[in-house]
Amino acid sequence: MQVGDVVADQNLNVVEVLESTTATTTATGNAYSFGTDGANADLRSNQSVQGDVSADTRLDVATYGGPSTRLTTAATGNTGDASVAGGASVTGVFTQTTGATSIYGHSHIEAPNAEMGDVTSTTQAVGNSQGFAPSYAATGMLVNQTNSAEVSSDGGGTIGHTTGTSVFAATTTANNVTSTGSLSAAQRMVINQRNSSSVTQAAQFTAFGNSYLATTAATASGNNVSAVNDGPLLDVTNRQTNEAYTRAQAENSSYLFSNSHVSAYALGNSVLAGDLNGELVLDNTQVNNGGGVESVASFTGDQGYDATVASTAMGNAATGYACSECAGMDIESRQTNNTDVGATSTVTVNGYARSVNGVATAVGNTATYYMSRPGS
Repeated sequence: MQVGDVVADQNLNVVEVLESTTATTTATGNAYSFGTDGANADLRSNQSVQGDVSADTRLDVATYGGPSTRLTTAATGNTGDASVAGGASVTGVFTQTTGATSIYGHSHIEAPNAEMGDVTSTTQAVGNSQGFAPSYAATGMLVNQTNSAEVSSDGGGTIGHTTGTSVFAATTTANNVTSTGSLSAAQRMVINQRNSSSVTQAAQFTAFGNSYLATTAATASGNNVSAVNDGPLLDVTNRQTNEAYTRAQAENSSYLFSNSHVSAYALGNSVLAGDLNGELVLDNTQVNNGGGVESVASFTGDQGYDATVASTAMGNAATGYACSECAGMDIESRQTNNTDVGATSTVTVNGYARSVNGVATAVGNTATYYMSRPGS
């Protein structure tokens, strides 16, 4: 149990850099890690965060930021990982809880009069996250995640001139479970996720005087499950309830631009389950309540070549797949969306451009299940 606040701050003041600029800022309330190779185990993990968790990275560049700049910022309430290999059989119960606090990741580059080469800035905020990696093993896992914290990521920058590829990405997830099974793994999972906070949001704002290849992206999800397997069985029982206003906003402006891509992706509940070498069994229930799901993406430029803006908002999303020559799949899915879902995409070119593309997609409930050829 983490009761007090957890804070990580980093400030870099740069005039001129000849090689690279790198900063990594990480704040975590509770972290749990387990691994076994050939030995059976039964696990119990209980994690609770009742204080604020924040990570903040700031970079000021006066003249030249160097040919390569990489900023990584992550704020996490509870995180756990379990790796199982060597023919082991492992069962476990994992409980993660965040109180009515704040989990906040922030990153910003201030270089309005400077030149920079390749720039990568990733900003992440996660309430609860649990990962599994079985290989030549059998697992049976129960995961209970409850988030009551306001989880938000906020990133961006102001740069005079970029000569390389610039990627600014903000990702926020209230509850997350990821499992990757390989080499004849068999998995049974029961997952219960509840996001009862008021707000779950991701924001990314960038401004350039002159940009070459620029990507600005924001992704926000209330509850997320991603389980893939390469073995005889993947059996997932998924229960997700999102009550938070879920918002993703990405905005980019560039006076001169070569290729600019802006994307915002907001999801209330999401599950992906797939088995490439065996049977998929999925029992899925998703309920999206609360303040709604909204995505906003926009680009503004004066003169350039290509501009693409995509905005996607979904209340509930489910995807399942299995190998067509394997054991097939058994799917039962129920989705209920009780909130507004909105997507906004805006492109403004004041002068001229070679191509302009805009997409806005809003969906209450979506489910996709398909069979694929072996090896595809």
